Amino acid sequence: MTVLLFVLGFGFLVGGAEALVRGASKLAAAFGLSPLVIGLTVVAFGTSAPELAVSVHAAIVGQADLALGNVVGSNICNVLLILGAAALVAPLAIAAQIVRFDVWVVITVSVGLLLLALDGRIGRFDGLLFVAGGVVYTGWLIHQARKKKPAQGVDHDREAPAPPSAPKATWPRDVGLVIVGLVLLVLGARWLVNGAVAFARVMGVSELIVGLTIVALGTSLPELATSVIASLRGERDIAVGNVIGSNIFNILVVLGSAAAISPDGVRVAHTALVFDIPVMVVVAIACLPILFTDYRIDRWEGALFLACYVAYVVYLVLDATRSGALAWYRMGLLGFALPLTAYAIIVSVLHSLRRRRTH
Repeated sequence: MTVLLFVLGFGFLVGGAEALVRGASKLAAAFGLSPLVIGLTVVAFGTSAPELAVSVHAAIVGQADLALGNVVGSNICNVLLILGAAALVAPLAIAAQIVRFDVWVVITVSVGLLLLALDGRIGRFDGLLFVAGGVVYTGWLIHQARKKKPAQGVDHDREAPAPPSAPKATWPRDVGLVIVGLVLLVLGARWLVNGAVAFARVMGVSELIVGLTIVALGTSLPELATSVIASLRGERDIAVGNVIGSNIFNILVVLGSAAAISPDGVRVAHTALVFDIPVMVVVAIACLPILFTDYRIDRWEGALFLACYVAYVVYLVLDATRSGALAWYRMGLLGFALPLTAYAIIVSVLHSLRRRRTH
């Protein structure tokens, strides 16, 4: 039964991601919204449904601190694992809007979360403020997309003939694809996580380690499946927009809803305040120079993201098990891995700037 659950979950994830990307891209053509906007809104919000379900349920049953770990862990996973995997499949071209606006929004809300957490709690008012910010952000995206549509159409027509748009009569079918895709993603993520947890228990792995790794990764599986499938299908804007939009949605709407629902807000553990949330902020900031390098994420940068995620998970496991190797591992990260990563990013940025000047 466990094997069947695991296999069905994986199949639902792949099928749901395929349906979601196909339906969303056709809706973009039918209604004149760019794939980037669809990725930042419909796809990003939809693939964050597992995080929303877990966090709101945790708040209702009095485990609101679980909501914070879910959001912070998912945001780190989204950037390092999902963008890294999608870039390894195919180098990701980044829309200028992502660099000029949306990445800055991710950085701003991440820093805002850190500041609001300094008192050890995300209160109900803070949660309502986050949710209001999510509504404003979504409304602004849609407004800007419709506002720029005529001008972009003129410029595009000058450069090349406009591609045939999808018939608007097919929009009910496309909406159906999106809904079916979201349902399959949520079910697939749940079954895959349950199957993986059952495997871990049979193998004798502690539930703490399972929670820090498999469960945290499990709620990000929809984003992973969607971004990789979108990358394979050439829908790069959906692949990137899904991750960036999901991170914004996770903080503003998912965590905001959990804090607003819980009578006492969301408690912030000391370890989250001094380690996990700062890591999330650093990861968000680290996106900026990489996205500035010719507006693309190359395969080697995707590999760097993946390596950083593996290093983060290993640190969590060593810390949770109170391993004696933790001190040596921390020393290796601080003395070698982090400086080498910073050097690679700086060299990449300087190389990109030099190439732009020569052109």
